[in-house]
Amino acid sequence: MAISLKKGQKVDLTKTNPGMTKVLVGLGWDTNKYDGGNDFDLDAAAFLVGEDGKVTSDNDFVFYNNPKDPSGAVNHLGDNLTGEGEGDDEQIKIELANVPAAIQKIAFTVTIHEAVERGQNFGQVSNAFIRVLNEGTNEELIRYDLSEDYSIETAVVVAELYRHGSEWKFNAIGSGFEGGLAALCRNFGINI
Repeated sequence: MAISLKKGQKVDLTKTNPGMTKVLVGLGWDTNKYDGGNDFDLDAAAFLVGEDGKVTSDNDFVFYNNPKDPSGAVNHLGDNLTGEGEGDDEQIKIELANVPAAIQKIAFTVTIHEAVERGQNFGQVSNAFIRVLNEGTNEELIRYDLSEDYSIETAVVVAELYRHGSEWKFNAIGSGFEGGLAALCRNFGINI
């Protein structure tokens, strides 16, 4: 049975699941009815950051156009352009044992593609979630349903996996950003 978290809660991932080395992080969302006439294209990404909260290189930003980090430990499984259907809209696979030692956190984010041009924001998104599955058993271990009422934000840091000694933990963040992908990139030290 999955642990359901609220914003700000943290939980052990590997300590309570000894021997687990591969996880699948699924992100999903629905869009509210609106008359903007444009598709809603949300994009999940992962930022691999060091102790200072910044990437060590631009290649530590994993998304649909850079699907793997240099170590191959973090792999984005593809871009969903509409968010249609049930379940995960985008997934990121992580081989925990292969994440380079210099990486202290993997932050998972969702942005709205061309949000300003299309007049879209996270106030028009509902049922957003992130979940962590044991890739070996497909068992859902952790789930965080975002219940925030974002009104003007165009990017969200949803959650993070982070090192705690030799273990990995999960932190439900749910922090919104104005300025979309560019604001997120600057936050994590990506040159844009």
